[in-house]
Amino acid sequence: MNIDFIFSTILMRRVMKKSKVLFLILLICSIQAIGQVTIGNGENSLEISGSISTYLNFRDLDSGLVDQKKNRFNLRDAQFQLEGRSGKYWEYKIQIDIADVIAGENDPENPGLMDAWMQYKGLKAFDIKMGYGKIAWSRFDQTPFTSSTYWQRPEFLRGSFASIRDVGVELSKSFWKQRATMNVGIYNGLGEVSLKGDNDASGAFEYTGRFDLGWPTQFRFREIDDRHVRKPMFGIGLNGRYTKRNLPSGSFFPSGAKSDYGIKMVDGEKLTYGFDAAFQWQGFSAQFEIIQIKMTPQDSTSALFYSNSSARAGGNIFAGGLVAQASYHIAGIHTIVSGRYETFNANDLFLGLNERFSAALAYQIDGFKSMIKAQYTHIITKENINAADWINQYRIGWQYQF
Repeated sequence: MNIDFIFSTILMRRVMKKSKVLFLILLICSIQAIGQVTIGNGENSLEISGSISTYLNFRDLDSGLVDQKKNRFNLRDAQFQLEGRSGKYWEYKIQIDIADVIAGENDPENPGLMDAWMQYKGLKAFDIKMGYGKIAWSRFDQTPFTSSTYWQRPEFLRGSFASIRDVGVELSKSFWKQRATMNVGIYNGLGEVSLKGDNDASGAFEYTGRFDLGWPTQFRFREIDDRHVRKPMFGIGLNGRYTKRNLPSGSFFPSGAKSDYGIKMVDGEKLTYGFDAAFQWQGFSAQFEIIQIKMTPQDSTSALFYSNSSARAGGNIFAGGLVAQASYHIAGIHTIVSGRYETFNANDLFLGLNERFSAALAYQIDGFKSMIKAQYTHIITKENINAADWINQYRIGWQYQF
């Protein structure tokens, strides 16, 4: 009995009931991934790479709902990446997802333009990076999608509570033999919407910071210990973000800036802070992350207070979430198993709490370069704000890097 059959029989029985033929097609296809192309002359180098990922999605809807539009194939990625070095000190990166560019989507987790920055490493005090790219804050967001067994990051870390990318300047410094790293940045604060042009009417910026510490060596932003390290490795991180955006009377944030839960941008002060930890040893890996958000609207009648008065709420609204994940890499059969629990609250003044459990299985045809990934997500409880219309979600597909 081969591993593909075991994979499909044990974990994806629910999907097979709906589409056995399509499921088998996904599993029997395999190909050896080619390495990225590198062009250089010693002083300068340019690396060209990319990835393609696609999956089949099914959902069990809430009682009484019949719209099955989410039962579909989805092209998640069709990415091209240019990463280069010029001389001793200059680095740059451009990464584009053609799939989202063509679709015209501005998904904060996976936008059309993913990176466009340059970095100078010629200063002793710090490295300086300028342009558009990921903000150094959440550990889960720093981890590349292609090194994860999951098709989707934790819900509250996907860009609806705080932006993942933005345009700005970041200073970074590594010390203690690269075990520790400090990042500080100043950004527009509009996230992916910054690419559309002007700042909002407040003209304010967002200030960010992150500190990482690894032991006994530098801890990589990777979820899986596929190297089966012999010594236990630990990583911890602290992060914070602050902005004060008091809009002039009669003005509004650009379209899409506030996101699905309405708290990504706040007319007033917003402080976000968090802690995360990670562990790897002998194929086992675990991650934990918690973030808290304090919002203080300048308008005491802000819709964020809902039916509560500003005075009763102390003038503040709180949000946040936590996630815990554990995975194991089974080297002998090139398989990764993982489980994840997450809970989050988009507004402490609104009734309810969100809880979700996810399980993932990945079969590595050629490491992370060519990998079949399956994810199951179950919603345990829902908050009465922007509640999802489904209970269970099933995804299976293939990622391929070149």
